[in-house]
Amino acid sequence: MDHSSIAIIIVGILLFLGCFLIFVASVGIVRFPDFYSRLHPAGKTDSMGQAMILVSLMIYEGFTLATIKLIIIVLFIFIVNPTATHALANAAHAGGVVPWRKGEKKR
Repeated sequence: MDHSSIAIIIVGILLFLGCFLIFVASVGIVRFPDFYSRLHPAGKTDSMGQAMILVSLMIYEGFTLATIKLIIIVLFIFIVNPTATHALANAAHAGGVVPWRKGEKKR
């Protein structure tokens, strides 16, 4: 195998893992019982899935100006997504949204 076919295999694996994580986050958002527990897959798994997809694009593209832009986007995602989920949780708590408790009906 030459370098390009190894890079394509790595790109394929990262794309698959990224898409899988985004799928898992989507299922978690639908399946979890309340707002607070739904924030977890939205903030964590979704960020990692997006990052894996963008890293696979960086590997596929090679080192160009587009790669630098993708690095900036990944850094932006890792800063903004957790900050946004934290702000949403704080706003929900301030707004009176109560967490789900075991034994309660799913909301």
